[in-house]
Amino acid sequence: MHRIVIQAPEIATQNLKQLARLSGAGEIQAIHQQAFRLIGADISNQEAVADFCESAQLDWAFIPEDLGVRDIGLVVMDMDSTLITIECIDEIADMVGIKPQVAEITAAAMRGELDFKASLTRRVALLAGLEVGALQRVYDERLKLMPGAEKMLKGFQAAGAQTLLISGGFTYFTDKLQPRLGLTHAIANVLEVADGKLTGRVEGDIVDAERKRAELIRLRDELGLEPHQVVAMGDGANDLPMLHAAGFGVACHAKPKVQAEAPYCINYVGLDGVLNYFL
Repeated sequence: MHRIVIQAPEIATQNLKQLARLSGAGEIQAIHQQAFRLIGADISNQEAVADFCESAQLDWAFIPEDLGVRDIGLVVMDMDSTLITIECIDEIADMVGIKPQVAEITAAAMRGELDFKASLTRRVALLAGLEVGALQRVYDERLKLMPGAEKMLKGFQAAGAQTLLISGGFTYFTDKLQPRLGLTHAIANVLEVADGKLTGRVEGDIVDAERKRAELIRLRDELGLEPHQVVAMGDGANDLPMLHAAGFGVACHAKPKVQAEAPYCINYVGLDGVLNYFL
């Protein structure tokens, strides 16, 4: 049997009762004011539950009854527009007055319309000559954590999970977030710098969709975990292979293509909604 985790900023009691009827759940339990679990749900009724939740603007997830937070051994996250609210490269571009041009390429890549490696190469090339100090300004003035990010991380970390931040963005930011958030591992692209300025190139291989998937699998196997012990979160098309490789791949406030193809979705609550799946 499964439980259904229902989440939203506001949840009407009559909606919970209707979902219990639709799913055959025998009991409704509060996780907190914005999250409830329906115990004993029949997963064969998933389509009806999904349709109702979409119309009522509720996040939902079927989770095996016997799975708890201490069963999760690895949590893998994208950075830009997932763990944090911004796309760092767009904000860096704003420092040289070319945010609209770069943001347009970023959005197309995240929708899956452009090859990620080629699009990143194009965008980074436009930053050539920018003083590296501009990156610190982006971090200090614009980078904010996604709502619920710290609560989500603390919950999984307290239960013993390792964490991997893997980004098609840049080590300048992941290297700062790793100690700040107590992350176990962080992988991203290295911006080449010469004489205190960006050269417009990336050092080494670009972290793309396949690299994200491969690093998740490598670390999962190194830790001796089963797929159902791995959670992954992302928002762009380049996150999809990683989301499918995890037992629980969650599209977080994601692009339509990602929402359509990811196993799980969070649209109305913060990242702590992913932790609530397992409480």
